[in-house]
Amino acid sequence: MKCLLFSVVLIILPLQWKTSLVEAVEGDSDWRVEWKRIQEAAKREGQVSIYIYGSTAPLDSGVFQKAYPQIKVVSVTGLAGQIEQRIMSERRAGKFLADVVVHGVTPNYTEFYPAKILEPVKPALMFPEVVDESKWWGGKHRYTDPEGKYVFVMLGTPQRDIAYNTTLVNPSEFRSHWDFLNPKWKGKILARDIRGSYGAGTGGSIFLYHQSGIGPEFIRRFFAEMDVTLFRDFRQAADWLGVGKFSICFFCGSGDVERAKKQGLPVDLFGPMKEGAGLAPQRGTVVLMNRAPHPNAARVFVNWLLSKEGQMVYQKLADPNSASDSLRIDIPKDGIPPDRRRLEGVPYLDLSRAELLDVEPIYKVISEGLKEAGKR
Repeated sequence: MKCLLFSVVLIILPLQWKTSLVEAVEGDSDWRVEWKRIQEAAKREGQVSIYIYGSTAPLDSGVFQKAYPQIKVVSVTGLAGQIEQRIMSERRAGKFLADVVVHGVTPNYTEFYPAKILEPVKPALMFPEVVDESKWWGGKHRYTDPEGKYVFVMLGTPQRDIAYNTTLVNPSEFRSHWDFLNPKWKGKILARDIRGSYGAGTGGSIFLYHQSGIGPEFIRRFFAEMDVTLFRDFRQAADWLGVGKFSICFFCGSGDVERAKKQGLPVDLFGPMKEGAGLAPQRGTVVLMNRAPHPNAARVFVNWLLSKEGQMVYQKLADPNSASDSLRIDIPKDGIPPDRRRLEGVPYLDLSRAELLDVEPIYKVISEGLKEAGKR
């Protein structure tokens, strides 16, 4: 009788409802069967090798290990250049040791993607809560690569790389980036010379160049009109700002400014202007290596990392100095300092987008401005 009743209900349901119900049941069953198979294979592999930026704190937390006790985590840490050099050297020697790399756009997109040594992340995603793009900022998954499947972006922390001396500058005077062209600040501004070295400050220049309401003309005038002093040593720049030798610093390392502030120097970072701010992925991209020694364990790890639990761990522990803002929007944000948290109503520019990463046009505009000012 129950079977008959259920059949009748299905008959009177609209056709699209019946189709959705069947697909949901079958889809749920399909992913669970495949997931069980992958887990069993991962247990046989017995470990996963994670190459990760700097701190291993997210791995050392033991949260993944508790969930998957039969998969041992082996970690290798390093900065972008160190990880890139190590993996490429290993591969030239015929050693394929890395399963997953958790790092920044550099080297995951700038080095590993063009070298064609990655497996797609997109088809490896299986957890319904991970696959559900409504759980992510902007209602979609973000990938740096143009194909949208290899370099998954999981962090988006508002960028702050314009600093000031708190005894010399009233930040309320600055509502727009164009306020930095006020002649009263001429000769009182430091800026990192970003030309020829992709690193800190580059994201800030990308934001200025591409964001609506600012653009190349601002950059040219800034370097042409403001008698800017260029620097390359971040600690020296923070010191000069702190002692009042300069009032404002563009493309200052936020970490160095924060350290100087903790040491009692009168320095701080500007918040977002009316034109908005850049969203930096920092150490927040993940890739799967091809020819990986533990491909099933790698899939288990990536699904965990991008899950609600995994992102809560990574958001809190990825940066030893301060929590970062995960692009998952269904997890608590109260542990993130207000200045590192995305805010409603601020127009953010996603700095992980591949089409924004060509910095040569920016270098050209900077050089043009400096030439106008009689500098090099």
